[in-house]
Order: sequence, then structure tokens, then C-alpha cells
Amino acid sequence: MVRVALGLEYDGGAFCGWQTQPGACAVQDHLERALVQVHGAPVATVVAGRTDAGVHATAQVVHFDAVNPRPESAWVRGVNTFLPAGVSVLWARPVGEGFHARFGARERAYRYVLLNHPVRPAILAGKVGWLHGGLDVGAMAMAAGHLLGRHDFSAFRAAECQAKSPVRELRRADVARHGDFVTFDFRGNAFLHHQVRNMVGALVWIGLGRRPPDWAAELLASRDRRLGAATFAADGLYLVDVRYDAEWNLPTPGGRVPLIDSL
Repeated sequence: MVRVALGLEYDGGAFCGWQTQPGACAVQDHLERALVQVHGAPVATVVAGRTDAGVHATAQVVHFDAVNPRPESAWVRGVNTFLPAGVSVLWARPVGEGFHARFGARERAYRYVLLNHPVRPAILAGKVGWLHGGLDVGAMAMAAGHLLGRHDFSAFRAAECQAKSPVRELRRADVARHGDFVTFDFRGNAFLHHQVRNMVGALVWIGLGRRPPDWAAELLASRDRRLGAATFAADGLYLVDVRYDAEWNLPTPGGRVPLIDSL
């Protein structure tokens, strides 16, 4: 038996999230069906981060155990032959049995892309969030700084979150404008369910002038999700990086997606 790690990208709008569903509409359902075609036997995949419906990924990582060895090219080009257009395997690597896509991940990074323009997107519909009101990006960036560090992020946690602890370490929280686009970059050891979308929602309120920048710290300290802003739309959220110990020698994200990787 050989443990294999795969790198994936997918358009979250084409699926009902990562995790397998009774209607077989999830990324996991499609990937495992495609793997069976190449592997010749059932496989069970383990993912680095379970993304919600509508959330995209440019650097998702999974692992599975193969009883029938195949060359790396078969796990990439062969599996892609059986996948729908909205998901692709980018790379494959044999790894030791000690590798675990979820528990072995040391860091994860998400980027939210928001179109801040009076007119809603058409070509980018479903690929970016949208807000027509003017935003004070300086105030948002200042507020994001209050979220850095190791904290109890209960104020940004979905009610249905199943994590055993609400404590997470946020190592990057940047907000920047690029013309009509505003990007939010977050990097941390792990994230709670809806944490990134709830942080974006709070920062947008600050950018609209509904709250001062210091409110981000007050909300964090409250540990009360009821005091926060509404969960922001999934459309503009991307899982853009998952980091592991160097011993596994996995590829780094390759900048395949303009707007997401090149900003």
C-alpha cells in the first residue's frame, strides 16, 4: 500500500462543498469516483481543509492510500480524464504513511477577493464578492491588525462549527486595494468554520464606517458571534496555500490563477 498526496484546484460554485453528500454533488464525491477509475479499487480521501459550497481552492491537498500503485502521471492526467471541468488534479506525490493531509498541515492561507464597484460582476460572477459602497481600506487594514495572534475566535465562529477548541493562531491579516478590487489575506495554523467569511464581514462593516477600527478588538474579546456582522458571501473566498514540514517535499502553489495568485 502506498500513500499518495494530491494537489487540487476547483471552482466551488460547481459543487456543494468539499465533503461527500448523499446527492454525490461534492468535490470529494467526484474525486473519489475518478480515482476509482484509475486505481481499480475504492479509495477514501482525507483533505487539508473542508471548504463550503461556493468556496474555491487553488491549492487544496488530499491524501489517500493506494493498494494498486500507479505512476504520478496516472494520478494527474489519468484522474483528470474522469473529473468534471470544475476540478483538476495539479500534482501527485507518493508520501510515507506518516503524512496526513489534515493533521499534518502546519499552516493554511485564504484570500478573499472583493469587487468594490457600483456595478455587479458578470464575467466574474461567483468568482469574487461584490460591494457597491465605498470602502475605507486603511481603516480595514488597521482593524485587521487587531486579529493577529493566538486568540479565542468564538466571535467569528459558525454556530454549527464542530472544532473542539475555538482557539486559533492568525499569523497574517492584510487588506489591500488593487483598483476596483479589495483583497483580504489570512494565514494561520487553522481556521474555524466560517471564520474567514465572518472576519471579512466585520472588516467590511468597518470599511463602510459602521464601526471604528477598534471594534475588531472589542468583538474578538467578546467571544460572542451574535455581536458580529453577517457572514460574507462565499463567492470570493479561495484556499490558496497549505504548508507542511519540508520533509514531505510537496510542491508550492504555482500562480496558475490570475487575480488570485498574481495580486
